[in-house]
Amino acid sequence: MVAFPMPAWLARRLGSGTATPWCRTALATSPSLQDTLEAISRQLRGVGKADLGLVFVSASYASDLPRLLPLLRERFQATHWLGCLGGGVVGTPQGGDSRELEREPGVSVMLLRLPGARLMPFAIEAGELPDLDGPSEPWLALLGNPDPATAHSMLLLVDPGFPAINDLISGLDYACPAAAKVGGIAGQHSAPHGSLLFDDRVCGGAVGCLIDGAWGLDPVVAQGCRPIGPVFEVEQARRNVVLEVSQQNRRNSPVAALQEILTQLTPEERELVKHSLFLGVGRSSFSLETGDQQEPTTFLVRNLIGVDPRNGAVAVAERMRVGQQVQFQLRDAEASRQELRQLLKQQQGRPAQPLAALLFACLGRGQGLYGHADGDVSLCRERFGALPLSGAFCNGEIGPIAGSTQLHGYTASWGFVVPRRPEGP
Repeated sequence: MVAFPMPAWLARRLGSGTATPWCRTALATSPSLQDTLEAISRQLRGVGKADLGLVFVSASYASDLPRLLPLLRERFQATHWLGCLGGGVVGTPQGGDSRELEREPGVSVMLLRLPGARLMPFAIEAGELPDLDGPSEPWLALLGNPDPATAHSMLLLVDPGFPAINDLISGLDYACPAAAKVGGIAGQHSAPHGSLLFDDRVCGGAVGCLIDGAWGLDPVVAQGCRPIGPVFEVEQARRNVVLEVSQQNRRNSPVAALQEILTQLTPEERELVKHSLFLGVGRSSFSLETGDQQEPTTFLVRNLIGVDPRNGAVAVAERMRVGQQVQFQLRDAEASRQELRQLLKQQQGRPAQPLAALLFACLGRGQGLYGHADGDVSLCRERFGALPLSGAFCNGEIGPIAGSTQLHGYTASWGFVVPRRPEGP
């Protein structure tokens, strides 16, 4: 168990008779479900009743998924259980260092005791979603009618077969705009059931947990890219295709603009362009009246999915609009390290010390990006030592950028479990 000193304001809020917050974790790697359960039981021996149990399972356990959660619930007590199957898992064995398991069996369990927190789990079926142009009440009803003014954090896990993931994320932002949302899209498998765990069952759709009260999630989103070349403005666009961009009143096709950038790159960078080129799409725009930037631009990194050699246009995995800012981006291991180190340093400087952290990482990170195991969790250890970690490798990561929740790729989306100072006196 990892213990941190309780802030005085939190102690007063909880009262002297309330249990101390705690986190206990286990990580098992046996291909046998029985051996896995025995390993988890040894690591969690003597643990008390938790408020929230989180379970992340690698794809090698897909056929055992319906049996796993009932067996865990027989051994350990938690008021609520959530989890998912992933392309790999992140976990912390009791008394050991956190690990990323990418190509081997793994079950990661995290049990959290969060006195003073209100946990509101929900499950959403993959049917028709409420209208995004209608009132927010139907969206709130999907979540059990929480108070959107007090729900400040949300853990969100989505089945890969969900038909309208972006609409779901937009609707949840609409219903609970103040809630920082962290999570990911679960892994795929061939077994005849969903990829999500909720209470005592396996399901599809989406599951999650709203959090308010004395505990919450601090989001950290590391996209793992660095910009190359100048910032352009989109002059012509059609749906997700950028036809023309400009920079300092000089217009060009996106491909022609990229060719000019290539002449300024090193040979190593030009080699990276062949397989690691993305487009950053600005989340803020230039003011049409003054030409000045209203606020620093935050770029959402999106895949380039096609090039039209006839006119130099590029297709992007995002709907584009005229006036939007864009910048080409390169993804490499060093850029990912530098960005994550900086973000974790900022998180370490916040007044609330974390009790634990959740990590939802892209399948394209890990050893494929860093060239060695535990690339992201080792950077977390540099800043937070033996902080317990749990999570999964996902088919898409969920986290906030510039005030709105986005579905990401090649990203590490973190949620640090932290005590929250109450609002008001």
